[in-house]
Parts: sequence; C-alpha cells; structure tokens
Amino acid sequence: MPASPHLALGAVLLAGGASRRFGSDNKLLANIAGVPIVVKVAQEILSGGVSELVVVTGAEHARYVAALSGLPLRFVANPLWDDGIGTSIAAGVGALSRELHGAFVVPGDLPHLKADVFRVLARAFDGTLGEKVVVPVTAQGEQRNPVLWPRRLFPRLAALSGPKGGKSLLDTLRDESVDVTFDDESVFSDIDTPDDYARFITGA
Repeated sequence: MPASPHLALGAVLLAGGASRRFGSDNKLLANIAGVPIVVKVAQEILSGGVSELVVVTGAEHARYVAALSGLPLRFVANPLWDDGIGTSIAAGVGALSRELHGAFVVPGDLPHLKADVFRVLARAFDGTLGEKVVVPVTAQGEQRNPVLWPRRLFPRLAALSGPKGGKSLLDTLRDESVDVTFDDESVFSDIDTPDDYARFITGA
C-alpha cells in the first residue's frame, strides 16, 4: 500500500562503498537467510510504500545489478564512489524523478530495517505537509537512519561531496526537522565488520 495518500515518496539506497572494514567480502552481498543484505533492505523499502527506488552503486556494480534483478528499481553508477558517501547521496538524489515530494536516504547495511519504519516516518512527513526533514531517533534522542528529506532540500543533498553524508547537512537544520522516536533500537543496527555479521546470524 502507498506510504501516504497525498505525498509521493522515493528512496535512495546507498550501495556504493567498498565495505573495507568487512574484509575481502562485500558486506551488502553477504547472505541473511539465503538473501543478500542489500536485497533484504530493498524489499523492505519497497514494501514500505515508496513509489520509486534508486540504488546507487560504485564498487562491484555488476554484482548488485545481478543480485537485485527482478525488483522494481533503478540503478545509478557513481564513478566518484571512492571519494565518499556524499558523492553517492548526490548521485542518487540527482536521479530522482520530479514528481516526488520527498525521499528516504537509506544505507544498505541495515538488515533489521522493516517496512513499518518507512510507513511511520511517512505519516510524520504528511503531518509536516512535506516541508520538514523527518528523523528517526532512539529513546535517548540519538539520530538514526533512514532520514526522510523534503523535495525542497534535494538541491542541497545533490551538492554533497566527499565523506560527509546527510548528517553534516542535518546538523544545520534542527529547526527544520521533526524527530520520530522508536523504542526498538535494534531495527537500526548496521553491519560493518565480520563480527557484526556473526552476531546478526547467531542472534547474539
């Protein structure tokens, strides 16, 4: 079902990094119950009701295309991926269609993420009439991802470069954002290292 009866939302799924902390393997292509992590995240995004999903690749573009084949999404290959996450956000946001009122920026390494997270954030976005940034936070007020950005800020996201991500921009926009608290922090747990992956697999 659509995330909102009024506002069209998209998402940028970031899959452009080299996952160097994970070792020789690509963490986003590691399997969770037989499904690559990046596929699991993409499926939850699509189930959350977005009308458009753009996947930004860099390293191993062909492997991502193969893994995500059959899903209703588009790819953007970022030639500057090794310069930092800012370039991938810029490439993805720049590829979004003009019909969208807002878009999520979603790191690809969040295997616990659920479709309901996107729906909850979308409802809060509706409440701002699509004007404010909607930020998921923990019970302690710590910012997490994915963040939902209004269209009016797309140009500023598309101007990001280097290693600075959306948080560098978000820190300047506290008066223009709305926090949504999630009591279950586990939905935002990411995977950076083989130990993170092992804990996820074992449920530790």
